[in-house]
Amino acid sequence: MSEDPHKDKMKKLQKEQRQKVRSKLISRGIIVVNTGDGKGKSTAAFGTAMRAVGHGYKVGVVQFIKGNWATGEQKIFEKFDEITHVGSGDGFTWDTQDKTKDIESAQRGWKIAVEMIEECRTEKPAYHLIVLDEINIALRYGYLDATEVAEVISNKPEQLNIMLTGRNAPQELIDIADTVTEMTPIKHAFDNGIKAQRGIEF
Repeated sequence: MSEDPHKDKMKKLQKEQRQKVRSKLISRGIIVVNTGDGKGKSTAAFGTAMRAVGHGYKVGVVQFIKGNWATGEQKIFEKFDEITHVGSGDGFTWDTQDKTKDIESAQRGWKIAVEMIEECRTEKPAYHLIVLDEINIALRYGYLDATEVAEVISNKPEQLNIMLTGRNAPQELIDIADTVTEMTPIKHAFDNGIKAQRGIEF
């Protein structure tokens, strides 16, 4: 025991953490679901996308539902050749008021997502990460079939990572996911009359 209790504690913690890291032997891509009523589901996914780009990886992003918004993420994605971005939505259903059109948009986005996944079965995969933003909303409204989506995602190429976002993630996705995070709201500015801000909410 040294004369520095904090240093002793950190050394012990360091040893434990290194042992924990060494014990993880599986190397493959993962399925991540960000869900819940709180803010940050898409934000976290886009942050992961930028992290992947920072390591030199290619990223595919398909945005469902809100795909026609002029968002900050769309503008930043355009600056990176490593990111393929597709908007496949016409806005929230209470704005479009056209269920047939909403279903067509969601199915168009899903078709593109499946194509992206298939492009990763080659010797040189097209993407390291695919983000399916707000797909849970499309599933919740029945625009896409949850069983079909879960089957395709679960049979992804081994090294491909897929992130799916949106409230009310169906149990089918939760069951196949490796990591599931539920964003829980504690407070939100909007509830106190503060407008959504560019660069923060969109």
